[in-house]
Amino acid sequence: MSSVVLIIILLVYLIFLFFIAHWAEKKENLKWANNPYVYSFSLAVYCTAWTYYGSIGVAANSGLNYLTIYIGPIIIIPAWIIILQKIIRISRLNNVSSIADFISLRYGNSRFLGALVTFICLAAILPYIALQLKAISETFHVVTKTTENSLVLFDTTTYVAVALALFASYYGTRYVDASEKRKGIITAVAMESILKLLFFIIIGIYVTYFVFDGYGDIYKKASVLEHFNEKNTIGSIENGMNWFFLCMLSLFAIFLLPRQFHVSVVENNREKHIKTALWIFPLYLFIFNIFVFPIAWGGNVLFDGEVKNADTYSLLIPQFFNNTFLTIIVFLGGFSAAISMIIVSSISLSTMLSNNLLIPYTFLGRLKNEEQEANNKKIVTIRRIGIFSLIIIAYLIYRFFALDFSLGSIGLVSFVIIGQLAPSFFGALFWRRGSGLGAKSGIIIGFLVCLYTLLIPYSYGLTNTTNTFIASGFLNIDLFKPLALFGLDYLSPISHAFFWSLLFNTMTYFAVSVSFKGNYRERNYAEMYIDVDKYSNNHENAFVWKGTAYTRDIEKVLLKFLGEERTQRAMSIFNTKYNVDKNQELADARLVKFAENLLTGHIGTASAKILISSVVKEEKITLPEVLKILEESNENIQINKKLMETSNELKKITQQLQHANENLIVKDRQKDDFLDTVTHELRTPITAIRAASEILIEDEEIPNDLKRQFLHNIISESDRLNRLINKILDLEKLETGKQKLNLSQNDFYNTLSKTIEPLLQLIKNKNINILSENTIPAPLFIVYDEDRIIQVLTNLLSNAIKFCPEEGGKITIEVIDKSKFYEISVVDNGKGIDLKDAEMIFDKFYQSDNQNIKKPHGSGLGLAICKQIVELHQGKIWVKNNENTGACFTFTLLK
Repeated sequence: MSSVVLIIILLVYLIFLFFIAHWAEKKENLKWANNPYVYSFSLAVYCTAWTYYGSIGVAANSGLNYLTIYIGPIIIIPAWIIILQKIIRISRLNNVSSIADFISLRYGNSRFLGALVTFICLAAILPYIALQLKAISETFHVVTKTTENSLVLFDTTTYVAVALALFASYYGTRYVDASEKRKGIITAVAMESILKLLFFIIIGIYVTYFVFDGYGDIYKKASVLEHFNEKNTIGSIENGMNWFFLCMLSLFAIFLLPRQFHVSVVENNREKHIKTALWIFPLYLFIFNIFVFPIAWGGNVLFDGEVKNADTYSLLIPQFFNNTFLTIIVFLGGFSAAISMIIVSSISLSTMLSNNLLIPYTFLGRLKNEEQEANNKKIVTIRRIGIFSLIIIAYLIYRFFALDFSLGSIGLVSFVIIGQLAPSFFGALFWRRGSGLGAKSGIIIGFLVCLYTLLIPYSYGLTNTTNTFIASGFLNIDLFKPLALFGLDYLSPISHAFFWSLLFNTMTYFAVSVSFKGNYRERNYAEMYIDVDKYSNNHENAFVWKGTAYTRDIEKVLLKFLGEERTQRAMSIFNTKYNVDKNQELADARLVKFAENLLTGHIGTASAKILISSVVKEEKITLPEVLKILEESNENIQINKKLMETSNELKKITQQLQHANENLIVKDRQKDDFLDTVTHELRTPITAIRAASEILIEDEEIPNDLKRQFLHNIISESDRLNRLINKILDLEKLETGKQKLNLSQNDFYNTLSKTIEPLLQLIKNKNINILSENTIPAPLFIVYDEDRIIQVLTNLLSNAIKFCPEEGGKITIEVIDKSKFYEISVVDNGKGIDLKDAEMIFDKFYQSDNQNIKKPHGSGLGLAICKQIVELHQGKIWVKNNENTGACFTFTLLK
């Protein structure tokens, strides 16, 4: 393929990424950019060009060893919900923007420790960025079938590096506060993660099922190749030890790599996003590795006997079969893997470089005397120059140092270097006695051992047997051989260096921390880190500080970096949170800590401490005083917590009382309505009886037919009066428990027939169609009081008849067999009920206003009696609306 065409494709792809980043930065797209899936896929920045190409190279040359880089992260994933959540919470409370800030803050805001961590990260990651540029360069020449040009101006990678430097420096420094979320960059990285996985799956399927006839075919053909069996087994115990150390190496890397810390901690918007990442990230790694083996060994089969770079098999195979389109998308996947790592790493390194090296050691004095606008401009400029310079330095490393090493070897060396942060990092989270001196000593000793056992041998060449240092050791002492230190000669160079450097690092960290106690600030932050959940709500309360400080002096410092509006807003939040008078002159420890946190995102933890310390007078505190203050603070927090709980309980009780009062008002109104209705219902038959009786007494000559009609009316109204009184008496007996059930075994379908028979005329008058949907064959014997269940069914059917429409009325009776009871439903196609009626419709006195006439029907006792009868049978009764129209009353009877 033509180089020009491929460059144009790359430019279009970079423009697409610019568009994604720009789109995600807009407020209206916030819900798309700020979601758990974008966060989860952004974590796949872990899968760099090393994963995309290097894993295939390792699998082809060394067999299963490539798996160790993914087993470590997958092993630690279950602990993420605890460890990562704790790291995120600490970082959010302290406004931490980098791993250097995280470690240095824990050990007393140590400026030197922050600079040391930054140095370690630069030493580890710059060659790693060079590795990505190397991958871009090599694969570009594979796709275009061109050779590398020794002239910088004619090297395509030069322009790719410049373009990436411009992109990262623009979108990575849009905020002065380094702890701000970079939605554009993270969304673009998440998109690249999806694309590189998709393209890798496509090439995997192509090689496995189109070039070969599945996994079995590849395995069969690869198994006859030389050293196949040796490469694809763990082998001896010694090799198992290598696997163990490489797994531990990758486990540490998932926490300690600056890019991983940045995307997983600094860019985390919600702690709950971790739950989604908990399954997406390991699944992503698993899917990525499904096709590594078939591509690697498929390439070995196809190119057996030829000298090929196994790292590029994913490009060489489709190219071998003249599949240009597939070759291009595979290249774009690898390009995505490389540039996402370069961009995120350069942003995180630039933040550390500015906040932990340049500002605290060079620019802080100047920034202190400038105004806010000038300060912000200088900080952004420092970071932009930092990002641009870091990528260009990485490019120079690639040009002059990284050309002779494989992708896998450079990546593993970077992992070993960054692993030197592990003891101080994890000690910060779980060990109170860990001291700043111990952390500094451990990191320095670990790095020096790493330098001796790995970096120097790599610079000479690992297989250079003519070099006396490698062959015979320092001063020709065999025990000092860099690749077999103290006679340990069965580990690979990477595992060997990792083991010895981490051993000396950890021992030094523990020994120094135990021997030399840290200062009060270190112990203070140890408590705040380890017990972060205890202090999360009132974080500033846990900060120990004694001295004299004035609010106006602290505000002046804040103004120089935050500006007038943001400073006033921040002070207002602080005063409201801690109930502090805004006119109070003297500042306390809480405001000192609050101010340091505000400045940390702009200039780093060490510089923030230096600036605030310059305007306050701090008194020294002994360690016992720190512990006493922390104890008192903890007691205050517990008291505040109890007060808060008590306050919440009182609020809850108040709400319950208010709700109860509202219910009483409703009940009182219902009672009044009931009494009005009952009075009306009683008065009506009594009035009718009285009128008919007066006529019979006063008019002796009334005809016999008319006399008989009046007497019939008297009997009818008396019956009506008797029914109403019986209902009231029934309800009273049911509520007081005086009503006893006459339980017997009955055929429910027979009971149903008895209920419907007296209602047939009413049903016929309204032209209602009654359906029975019963999945249970007759007879259905259930134990209940038949008279009472007939009373329930009669009430429910009467209501259904009353509310069915004048035309097309339909009532359905359903009987459903559940595990422990039968469910009986009466369903009509009327107008249904209001949702507000559903809960109270079975209450005594209650009448629904949702009826077909203005005046509510009945006394409001029918459904209340039904509820009491059903509950006496240890059942339940409820009502709901149907999907289309009408109501469905359901009650249960035990089997």
